[in-house]
Amino acid sequence: MEYYILSNDVKMPVIGFGTWQIPNDDTGVDALLTALEAGYRHIDTAQGYHNEEAVGKAVKKSGIPRNEVFITSKLDNPNHGYDNTMSSFDKTLRDLGTDYVDLFLIHWPNPLQFRNTWQQTNAETWKAFEELYGAGKIRAIGISNFRQHHIDELMKTARIAPMANQIRLCPGDTQNELVAYCKERGILLEAYSPLGTGKIFGIPQMNAIAMDYGRSVAQVCIRWSLQNGFLPLPKTVNPDRMKENLDVFGFTLSGADMRTISGLTGCVGLSADPDRTNW
Repeated sequence: MEYYILSNDVKMPVIGFGTWQIPNDDTGVDALLTALEAGYRHIDTAQGYHNEEAVGKAVKKSGIPRNEVFITSKLDNPNHGYDNTMSSFDKTLRDLGTDYVDLFLIHWPNPLQFRNTWQQTNAETWKAFEELYGAGKIRAIGISNFRQHHIDELMKTARIAPMANQIRLCPGDTQNELVAYCKERGILLEAYSPLGTGKIFGIPQMNAIAMDYGRSVAQVCIRWSLQNGFLPLPKTVNPDRMKENLDVFGFTLSGADMRTISGLTGCVGLSADPDRTNW
């Protein structure tokens, strides 16, 4: 596995295993164990996924040393604010069965219940993040689904800049202006739904390119993400696809194919507007 280096010099495996909709039971533990056995060393969960316990159990059951597994979690929308962040983070540690998280993110910038006070609420939330980071309970801190104006507002009071921004990035939904903004500021871009929630498999251009390389459409998507400097978070419970999604380091997409893929605007739908979401 290769690594990205975050702005605070923390190493992060360049591909993560997404866990959205993976159940918090033995089935989920088994799926996560299979992913770890396949070679994943970066697990992406969230308070809102309600499966942190399964992640913790799988990591422990795998026998892999804790410091060899990079765990990301995210703050759920109802838990914004200083006190809520602190108490919910303690629960995250208990559920994961660990004394630290490698990366912790604000999941959404403008939850419905804080819509009229999101600027102040995010400032209070980030203050808690900075304190937890300073205490060594979080190795890196970041954000998710933040657009430019959310980051600008956050930086009015932040002492530490976000180290990552996890957003929807895939062929057909490239968010070019936000990507450029984050790259200029040294914020690593994590790509959730890197396969366009499955819609990308029906795009003729993607199938043609995959055939040219003797690869799957999923592998081409993940390779495109890596060559753009993104950190893809593919999710599957199929053991063969788990392995396939990691087998992307033996080929390189040409510049022409990269441009073709990047030009597939809107073919898988576009990201939700975080200022208009109803959660």
